[in-house]
Amino acid sequence: MGNGQDAVIVVGVDGSEQSVRALRWAARLAPELGAGIKAVGAWENPPEYVGFARFKDDHFDELARKRVDDALQEAFGGDLPAGLSTVVEFGHPPRVLIHHSEGATMLVVGRRGHGGFRGLLMGSVSSACVAHAPCPVLVLPEVAGGAERSG
Repeated sequence: MGNGQDAVIVVGVDGSEQSVRALRWAARLAPELGAGIKAVGAWENPPEYVGFARFKDDHFDELARKRVDDALQEAFGGDLPAGLSTVVEFGHPPRVLIHHSEGATMLVVGRRGHGGFRGLLMGSVSSACVAHAPCPVLVLPEVAGGAERSG
């Protein structure tokens, strides 16, 4: 399916187990679609910061980057898929993912994501992506008991 140079599967990554599963699914699909993988993390200031100036020592960007890096490590260990790139940027997660999915082959997200750090929520993100992404969206369901079926 094409030469794969421009084909990309965008994956929403917030560090949750759902986003680790999304990365693994993208890695399974990428060879079939002749696509690379773009792991996208987004962060915004927690709601209690609204109305306040951002402080240079907030480090939310570093936390978001670490969550993406940790998810990649958990998903793939040291054996990262060929054609993998990562992007971590400030912005409302659905908006960031939808922006990066322009021209993408597919967008992969978990149904529910991280609940611990509110600036990285992926809960309502999946429904926003389904409604507005300009490419097909794969939403992974939650797995009962936390165990993924093989096969």
